[in-house]
Amino acid sequence: MSKSICKANCEDCFMKDRCNGCADTNGCPFGKQCFIAQYIKTGGEENFCQFKEKIADEFNDLKIPGMPKVEKLNPLAGSFVNLEYILPSGEKVKFLDDDNIYLGNQLECEFGSDRCYGIIAGPDFLLVCTYGENGKDAELVMYKKR
Repeated sequence: MSKSICKANCEDCFMKDRCNGCADTNGCPFGKQCFIAQYIKTGGEENFCQFKEKIADEFNDLKIPGMPKVEKLNPLAGSFVNLEYILPSGEKVKFLDDDNIYLGNQLECEFGSDRCYGIIAGPDFLLVCTYGENGKDAELVMYKKR
């Protein structure tokens, strides 16, 4: 049974067959150093909780219309949240790394839309997008360096 450094529930994770385990790999479950594990190892769990609250506040301070208040951030595998966006030029791009772990969540739009907000944070950026069912038709709302 895999164990996580951040206390994520590995047994319920759909990625558990692909993951090498956070504790077993010293914070590199997909081959790259997880910033969450590194933060906890160097600053402790209490500081990490404060860090997550700060990021949630940063998302809330954006005041994006229709986006509910961010109250919880979860560790998420890049391969799960690395959606493809179409730029005005028609080029399709992804902004994340499939092998990294990010903090994020899915939030239902307050306007009664069938679209959701996806929020993702790394140690140095915030990303907000909207998308339809199963991540279809993703639209980038905002990418901001922290």
